[in-house]
Amino acid sequence: MSKRNSAKYKLDRRMGENIWGRPKSPVNKREYGPGQHGQRRKGKMSDFGLQLRAKQKLKGYYGDVTEKQFKKSYTEASRMKGDTSQNLIGLLERRLDAIVYRAKFAPTIFASRQLVSHGHIRVNGVKCNIASRLVKPGDEISLGSKAQEMALVIEAQGLSERDIPDYIAPDGAAKVSFIRVPTLDEVPYPVKMEPNLVVEFYSR
Repeated sequence: MSKRNSAKYKLDRRMGENIWGRPKSPVNKREYGPGQHGQRRKGKMSDFGLQLRAKQKLKGYYGDVTEKQFKKSYTEASRMKGDTSQNLIGLLERRLDAIVYRAKFAPTIFASRQLVSHGHIRVNGVKCNIASRLVKPGDEISLGSKAQEMALVIEAQGLSERDIPDYIAPDGAAKVSFIRVPTLDEVPYPVKMEPNLVVEFYSR
């Protein structure tokens, strides 16, 4: 599992957006950037800057995925038939930690990854502790018996700030099925994501 090296809300401040749509985000209080020069008027960003920012935002949203893993997802998406940006979103949404987060088994993507790595998640009834595992349509993802009683999981299931998307079907409180790979417009991002700019960044 990759270790997070910086506070998760630093990304919100740097981007000036509430990336995960959480009420605790510092952007809700201060929309300007961090540091003593955060309130300065920013100049026009270059094309490269816009592409890099789009990549950092998307990568950060999925729990600050490592550059190696993220580029591997892009390479795989570019080999698949169809639109590369749509394929990239599909691959990121198929990650086990992303599905655990979407299923509201964890309050944040970081907690979701921890839940997986600590062995609390079952895929088709078999324990899996690999957060980057790609789930296939039709797979069932469930909570282990210990996890069902964890305060973190109970808190997540009671959150009103987000809903379970249509491509994930709940089966009771402790099990969901991954129905299909979503398209970009089906994914409930709290902010606008631009995977097309990420594709431009890597294909330069």
